[in-house]
Amino acid sequence: MTARLLALAGALGATLAWRDGSRSTATTTLADTADQTLLGMSHYVTVAGVQRARVRADTAYFYSPTQRAELRGVHITFYKLDGAESSTLTARDGTYNWRNGDMEARENVIVVTTDGRTLHTEQLRYSETKNEVTSDVPFVFDGPNRHVEGEGFTSDPEFKDVVARHPKGTGGQFTLPNQ
Repeated sequence: MTARLLALAGALGATLAWRDGSRSTATTTLADTADQTLLGMSHYVTVAGVQRARVRADTAYFYSPTQRAELRGVHITFYKLDGAESSTLTARDGTYNWRNGDMEARENVIVVTTDGRTLHTEQLRYSETKNEVTSDVPFVFDGPNRHVEGEGFTSDPEFKDVVARHPKGTGGQFTLPNQ
């Protein structure tokens, strides 16, 4: 009877250890759980029939229940209402929520506008409903005759009205203090 109890206790312990993951060596990846995986994805985003962006990714993992896509090797071209290109974004990773149009770019995010302004950060979010771009992490923004760094910002998609947190930098004839 004691031997049976010890054997049962040992089997139960092994089962519980496996359930909590301490003995499992399997890893779940994005590809394992995706509903669809696309290599060399290209997607056009339109609003009222007008092209607003072209989203490209080396690899895209689509999840139907949450209506989102996880992207690797991201390249997005943004367009103005008149159809002219306004900027491009590149990033290592990203998320695109096709239900509401929101996007997030992560790791080595670089935005270059057609008029020569450049933004570098590690994370950037676009909210279609708010029509704004935000970041909560440090950034560097360079343009003709200006350089701004900060701890995060909120902006319009054209980067014409930027509100930075803890800004420092130079611009034209003035220098912003280090706060």
